[in-house]
Amino acid sequence: MSHKCFISFKTEDITYKNYIQQMDQLDVIDKSLNEPINSNNEEYIMRKIREDHLNDSTVTLVLIGTNSAENNVYENQTFIKRELQASLYDKPNGILGIVLPNMYNSIYKGEHLCSACGKYHEFVNINNDTTIREFNYNYYIPNSKCSWGEKDRYCVLVRWDEFITNPNFYIDFAYSKRKEPIANKIRVFPTNQ
Repeated sequence: MSHKCFISFKTEDITYKNYIQQMDQLDVIDKSLNEPINSNNEEYIMRKIREDHLNDSTVTLVLIGTNSAENNVYENQTFIKRELQASLYDKPNGILGIVLPNMYNSIYKGEHLCSACGKYHEFVNINNDTTIREFNYNYYIPNSKCSWGEKDRYCVLVRWDEFITNPNFYIDFAYSKRKEPIANKIRVFPTNQ
């Protein structure tokens, strides 16, 4: 079944967006913004993105590169932040974070020994220094456990090289999160927080 997908990305990562859109095996209806909206008014631009692209999309693909972090003071994150907010409001989209190769070492940190349970857990560095807050909060939704399993996360995360080998699997997986109990715990933050 084809899902209506929107790709949220920073301009520096447009080659990855273009690559996704040209994948032969991809079974989606592309709802991405491909031409800039001719305006300097941010409110108007976001309204057009919501109305024409996000309104009837069902999965948002978030390209996670070196310029897409909440705490990146050198980048204006207004649009990717608001695209994620719009993707999570009302009837939320599935959210699929695709970690680009230049971020592998910043995000995937290997295993660590947990002081709470004494077991090893994979350490995935998803926070405001690597992603937008709406993504990292909904990836690590607070719980009383010492680790997170797939049922504890709304956002889905995948490495670029794994995504391109089976994109429809990961898109389907993100789409399926919309009907899971974890969808009731989604949180969106005001732009000024």
